[in-house]
Amino acid sequence: MPAGEVPPGGGAGVAVSEERITTYRAGQPHPRVGSSRLAWRPLLAGMFRHPTRTFAQMRGHQVWAPALIVSAVYGALVVFGFGTSRDQVVHSTFSLALTILVSSAVGIILAGLMFGAVTHALARQLGGDGAWAPTIGFAMLIAWTTDAPRLLFSFFLPSGNGFVQLLGWGTWLLCAWLLTAMVRQLHDLPWGKAAAAAAIQLLALLIVIKLPILG
Repeated sequence: MPAGEVPPGGGAGVAVSEERITTYRAGQPHPRVGSSRLAWRPLLAGMFRHPTRTFAQMRGHQVWAPALIVSAVYGALVVFGFGTSRDQVVHSTFSLALTILVSSAVGIILAGLMFGAVTHALARQLGGDGAWAPTIGFAMLIAWTTDAPRLLFSFFLPSGNGFVQLLGWGTWLLCAWLLTAMVRQLHDLPWGKAAAAAAIQLLALLIVIKLPILG
């Protein structure tokens, strides 16, 4: 067979393979939605209004700034979602209250970085080829923004309230879907493998955040 000639019946497979390499290699733009960087507002809104397109469009961009700021704000506010810690902050001195809030913010940032790194590592082990910075950044954004509705109502209602309980489990399911969709788009994985890559982070969020509040 002459050099460079495609074997009979093999053209389609070669084309698909080359297209996949060109399209989905880490950092490369998505062929259908482009790769223009989204500003904060359309980025955060797009995660919930049209997540598939948003994740695909941002697969080559890091989102450290919104991820770190959202994590810090969530970390400072989550203190008020626990009755005991809320009372401690409210009735303590300013310096002690500030220490508690800053410590909580730093702890949530570190937890988000760790959870996101595990999700990225699992996605790569399962055959994904997405970049690490977008994966970890989006994992942090998804984890904390999805819990925001539950956190808001926990300021006024006890954690044992039926509505807060239902909202907490519902937002965790939303987190599971968004995290899986993000891994699928950024790493070009099927739904099953994307869900497997997100499973440890979801379990960690359930144990560390949800169960202590809703249990």
